[in-house]
Amino acid sequence: MLNNEGFDLWANDYDRTVQISSQDDSYPFAGYKEIMNMIFQEIMKKEHAKILDIGIGTGVLSTRLYEHGHDIDGIDFSREMLSIAQPKMEDANLIEWNIAKGLPAEINRNSYDFIISTYTLHHFDDEEKIDILKRLLARLKDNGKILIGDISFEDRESHDACRLDNDRIWDTDEYYFINGELDPDLSSISNYHYHQISHCGGLYIIDNL
Repeated sequence: MLNNEGFDLWANDYDRTVQISSQDDSYPFAGYKEIMNMIFQEIMKKEHAKILDIGIGTGVLSTRLYEHGHDIDGIDFSREMLSIAQPKMEDANLIEWNIAKGLPAEINRNSYDFIISTYTLHHFDDEEKIDILKRLLARLKDNGKILIGDISFEDRESHDACRLDNDRIWDTDEYYFINGELDPDLSSISNYHYHQISHCGGLYIIDNL
């Protein structure tokens, strides 16, 4: 069960946990740095972009974008995560909100050049993912893109192999992206490209139809 209290408790140690897993090239954050850099480079093709970050956390990625002159709105359900992110981006609009409830009213009044989500949507099953993506697509400007970096696999076989290798620490309450299984539903609502970055990390680049 997704629980903001758990993330509040994790907030101060979250970045270090991610860094260790990323450096070790181990589940669940193998490929994290490469995924973040790919999203950063994609956004940097445009100047002064309007960006919505879903699950902004401590602001690792959005802070870099903010420092390069981009306009940031961010959503997270962890107050403690946001308390770490906000001082890094004083003029960013950060909102405490659970996207399981949809999008905040003020976000539904805006449109964005890029919507990013990193290591957040795996808390939702595939049906919920598609529902969230439909809502996000409606918030894109013309030629806008959704960029999703997350725990993800090309197919069920690679997912199951990773689970077997990491049985002791595997989180059975999470719903990881499996591109081959998500493809029919995702293709019906958008144009997209998928990139497998590590054995357990991938990047979706999603455009409006």
